Amino acid sequence: MTWDDCFLELFGRCVTLYQSGDRDYATWYTPGDRAFLEGIGHQPRELFDFVEDFCEEGEPSASTALLIAAVRRDYFFTMPSGARRKKLLTRDDLPTFGETLEGIAYLPRILAKARAKLRGELDPDLMFACGGDRNFLKTHGNIHPADFLRRVWAAGNQTQKLVSWVIKQPI
Repeated sequence: MTWDDCFLELFGRCVTLYQSGDRDYATWYTPGDRAFLEGIGHQPRELFDFVEDFCEEGEPSASTALLIAAVRRDYFFTMPSGARRKKLLTRDDLPTFGETLEGIAYLPRILAKARAKLRGELDPDLMFACGGDRNFLKTHGNIHPADFLRRVWAAGNQTQKLVSWVIKQPI
């Protein structure tokens, strides 16, 4: 099995557990599952969040979760800083919902989360591609969360490059 098949199989197993009423994600994973997730730079809580939102809201889909995981995995294997660092971005570190960048509300927040997601520094209590993130991406050109992550990666520290790209998206 390739890693993507493993991810989708695990996602499906977790959906079944969630739909059966099991919300204790700490019990969902075998040691092999945990090693697999760690090996692709993915957190167990993050998979739970994707599963929970999928079961409760219908999104993100398994394929969207996979594409987001693929971007993080690529970053994890490609960038020298790809392995998780000690300093995690917490709720207290995030820009507020109302903060703006070039007049665009929420952009500083989703940008901070995306950068932390790529670096493996997103606190497990936070989720990239949560409902607020998905709403922002939908209202700014129906941007796919994985595409946004790749654009953040490509822009690096050139925030203006990303802002210009977001502004150019059809609304």
